[in-house]
Amino acid sequence: MRKLTLRQLILLLTVSTALLILGNTFYTSYKTQRTLLIEQTLETNQAYASKLASNIEDFLVAAQQQLAFAAQDVILSDHKVENLDHIVERLIKQTDSFNSVLIVNAQGEVISVSETAQNLLGKKLQSTGSLQALKERKPLISEPYNSNAKASRSIIFISHPVFDAQGSYLGFVGGSIYLNEKSILYSLLGEHYHADESYIYVVDRHAHLIYHQDSSRVGENVSSNPVVANINAQQTGSQQLINSKGIAMLAGYAPVPSSGWGVVTQRSLAATLMAMNQQMLAVAKYSFPMFVLIMWVVWVVSRWISRPLWQLAHSAEYLDRSEVKADISGVSVWYFEATQLKRAMLRGLAGLNRKIGQLSLENMTDPLTGLLNRRGMQVALDEWQQAQQPFSIIMTDIDYFKRINDEFGHDTGDKILKFIAKHMQESSRPDDVICRVGGEEFVLLLPEADQGIAYKAAERLRARIESDACPCVGRPVTLSFGVSSWSPEQSSIAQAMKNADQALYVAKNAGRNRVCNG
Repeated sequence: MRKLTLRQLILLLTVSTALLILGNTFYTSYKTQRTLLIEQTLETNQAYASKLASNIEDFLVAAQQQLAFAAQDVILSDHKVENLDHIVERLIKQTDSFNSVLIVNAQGEVISVSETAQNLLGKKLQSTGSLQALKERKPLISEPYNSNAKASRSIIFISHPVFDAQGSYLGFVGGSIYLNEKSILYSLLGEHYHADESYIYVVDRHAHLIYHQDSSRVGENVSSNPVVANINAQQTGSQQLINSKGIAMLAGYAPVPSSGWGVVTQRSLAATLMAMNQQMLAVAKYSFPMFVLIMWVVWVVSRWISRPLWQLAHSAEYLDRSEVKADISGVSVWYFEATQLKRAMLRGLAGLNRKIGQLSLENMTDPLTGLLNRRGMQVALDEWQQAQQPFSIIMTDIDYFKRINDEFGHDTGDKILKFIAKHMQESSRPDDVICRVGGEEFVLLLPEADQGIAYKAAERLRARIESDACPCVGRPVTLSFGVSSWSPEQSSIAQAMKNADQALYVAKNAGRNRVCNG
């Protein structure tokens, strides 16, 4: 499995970190703004509901005061029709508080009525509001009701009783307000519909809608709405809720004390958050180009940071190449870690080369004599053959070496081998290659020397060793030699080596202690 590079790790770490930070920032910002927006909307809706409830309360109190004042006028009118009609006309016109106004006697008969309800004059009322006023004989605001069984007109009836100076009940003065038709109350409620999808509704004490922007819902029971119970408890507040239609809403509510009504101002949660969601998307949209730019900068910088380490790592794969030292030395490093790593690699490479050189030398060297062994000889032969280097071969071994070992022991034999190796080294040129290839067998390779020169060199070496008594045995030791040569025109080095070996065999058979050409 392919490993990740440092550059990829830097990019992965940076992108992951940036995305996590960006995501956390967006999430935190979203949650904070969402909470703040919900709280502000709830607070605004509560304040608005309270203000509207206060306005409705003021309107109802003012309407009751107008009726109370008119009731006093009725007492003073001597029940003259023209006086009663004047009172009714004043009530209907002075404030537009009522859609219709009427004066009813103690028997429930209409004795004066505004032009908007002339059909009721002289009739005995049977409406809910009128019957309630006749029964209770006190100032009251009726529950909403329909004007008759077939009508869809929703009405509230405000009345004030009329008593004479002796306290006898004379009837009442009343005004009707149509909840879903033009009136001051309808205007007061209707003008608060907003383009931001917030709206209001009003419920009576029995949880029936008496005002809603959707007039078809007027009269609907909404007792399942969580705020209704709070309104009935005369509480003012706000809360997030699921309305009777299953929609999440942010509602503020306040009671209207004189009527037992409740005003609710609300806005759907989705509509409240829509603008914020669009804003967050806009922020993400405008942030994206900068994010791409930052990632590009990170990409460039990561390449700048990782390149020295990548080059060093690449060089480390090819430590066996001769040019690896130059490759490592050529890596441009500009920060501490890369500099230290480069120095460590160069030191390690130098130590490795020394160790390899030492091991290679030990592998190609005879440990007893310090001469090259057969492997070392083969390396030299291969190099010369590749370079087309002509050379001569002197192959030699010690005469009667087995007899010497048997007579003096192997330790003495080892000393004789060292003695012979020393003479060979002293008698050779700097470029000559001297090898111990067997127990008592040696090979000398003489570059750029023909067979005649090699023969003379072998003869000098033979004579020198013969004339120098070996200290460890107290007498001279002799050698036999076979000489041959190789040039690029010849067949093979192996044949040249074989020729030298055969010449050595001839020298042995001819009596030893002599040099023979192959």
